[in-house]
Amino acid sequence: MVQTIPVSPLALPLPELGVVRGVRLAAGAAGIRYAGRTDLVLIEFASGTTVAGVFTRNKCPGAPVDWCRSVLQGGIARALVVNAGNANVFTGRAGYEACRRTAEGAANLIGCHLEEVFLASTGVIGEVLPVQRITDTLPSLSNALKETNWADAARGIMTTDTFPKAAMRTAHIGREKVVIQGIAKGSGMIAPDMATMLSFIATDATLPASVLQVLLSDGVKTTFNCITVDSDTSTSDMVLLFSTGVATHPPIAENVDALTDPDLADFRKTLNAVLHDLALMVVRDGEGITKLIHITVTGAISDDSARRVGMAIGNSPLVKTAIAGEDANWGRIAMAVGKSGEPADRDKLSISIGGICIADNGSVRDGYDETHVVAHMRGQEVDIAVDLGQGNGSAKIWSCDLTHGYIDINGSYRS
Repeated sequence: MVQTIPVSPLALPLPELGVVRGVRLAAGAAGIRYAGRTDLVLIEFASGTTVAGVFTRNKCPGAPVDWCRSVLQGGIARALVVNAGNANVFTGRAGYEACRRTAEGAANLIGCHLEEVFLASTGVIGEVLPVQRITDTLPSLSNALKETNWADAARGIMTTDTFPKAAMRTAHIGREKVVIQGIAKGSGMIAPDMATMLSFIATDATLPASVLQVLLSDGVKTTFNCITVDSDTSTSDMVLLFSTGVATHPPIAENVDALTDPDLADFRKTLNAVLHDLALMVVRDGEGITKLIHITVTGAISDDSARRVGMAIGNSPLVKTAIAGEDANWGRIAMAVGKSGEPADRDKLSISIGGICIADNGSVRDGYDETHVVAHMRGQEVDIAVDLGQGNGSAKIWSCDLTHGYIDINGSYRS
């Protein structure tokens, strides 16, 4: 029996979604693991759609990750098939065959090459994917494809998620308005590189695959790779970005510097905002979450060093449980800074919670009154700021508290 999980107290409602010209979607129930809910999504892209991808750095990736890494080299996408309930990981030759059969089924329905079909799976590890259920369901999904089915697709990729996640924004390239819209899933096994999540973003902009790749790789650094729920990096993570090419803005050259080109400035800023929206929804749905933690690190020797310090704080079970218990135990934050292995000096370190400086110059600040910090920690969002006093590096990390609810969910995940 699949467990019923209460909706996260930090859940956000689905925003008003639009359409992305050149994208049609459908979701249906294939009975892969769940009963009475959608668990299979088919997305069709217009001919000539370009694609970029970022994948987990877990050294034991699932078969769909290997598949996507391989077909991504072609830079063209016509279809995406996503299933929930079974991750198709550690399934040997059967895992590859499931990918091949799924891709063949989608390619025949869409009318495209096998190498233009992308695949993603999420769910239980180590169980053979019942691929026949997928291929039997794909024809009905093909008949149900609509450009307005984004919300259904967001629900169809959920596993232990308690609410569907989607974001939409508009940007300009030249004088033409383009849409950037995406969905995501994830709530546990969340840590950078990537986080345990799947996310699929599409735009009607006309952009070469090489440009998309630079924009996506750069964008995930400060969004999806700056969130953590439990420090575990999944075997199945991926973010895919699709550009359908329907928009008629001035052409963008393949060799343009995507991070500095003024014609792409608004698009780049807006894409990063969509990635940020989706990433924070994942943390807001952390398994067993009661509080969202904002961690700001300044004064590091570099941005990368600041990020590692922030992740040490955000991943510390002692910090996370203190916040769950609304205990202003700032010593645990100091501990996490010290264990990060990054350059830090106890006598230059300052720690603030809720905008109130608690400790600096090697000791607790004179006149510190814990009352105001405790009041801040009773809220649903907790702000932690650390200044290392070492340099100009900075980073922002988003984490959540650790409660018994996390154990309840993961202790019975396969039951």
